[in-house]
Amino acid sequence: MMRVPIFLFIVASGCLCLAAEKELPKGEASGKKLKIEAIAYLDKSSIQQAVGPGMEEGIVVVEVKLIPAPGQKLNVVRDDFLLRSDNDGQRATPYSPSQIAGASVLRVNTRYGGGGVAAEDRGPVWGGLGGGMGRMPGSGGGFGNSAGTTEAVGAVQEASGKEKESPLLASLKEKVLPESEISQPAQGQLYFLMEGKQKVKHLELLYRGGGEKLSIRFLQPK
Repeated sequence: MMRVPIFLFIVASGCLCLAAEKELPKGEASGKKLKIEAIAYLDKSSIQQAVGPGMEEGIVVVEVKLIPAPGQKLNVVRDDFLLRSDNDGQRATPYSPSQIAGASVLRVNTRYGGGGVAAEDRGPVWGGLGGGMGRMPGSGGGFGNSAGTTEAVGAVQEASGKEKESPLLASLKEKVLPESEISQPAQGQLYFLMEGKQKVKHLELLYRGGGEKLSIRFLQPK
């Protein structure tokens, strides 16, 4: 009678190991001055593994490694990266750690367009320490005869009244891609707000900096 539970435990343990070793979506692109390798974290479990618990819903984490060509120097600027979705046309630039988990909240204005008609949605998206990402009621939306696109058109940082730094903020500050001049490989994470559930096959990471224009598509391991 004791052999059955032991056997089940061994099988379950093996499954957990396989899950833990599951590869993540990866992509890369190369130019004359720079090579970029990237890994995408989309689901809750992989994001928690990458940055720790407490990350808000709707944040896509992309870890990048920048490899300058021999003799080249690169000024790393996070805003040179953009994540776009083929599925709904969303385009997002990286958030800073303090915008996600800091002692303030980020209000983002977005513009929707579709079918030749565009509407600006000024409803704020709130995030930060202790709060969830979500649009405030009465924000309106896009309209038109075809599928629309959404794009952030402005952001305002506002005090939330909470000054204590969270463990998540400390983790994000440690792991975010540093902004500095490099001549050797450097790596770090980028954090993008993407509304709705995104599939990795629809995502494209764009880089426009240092005289390079690179595009990265992520391949889902089989």
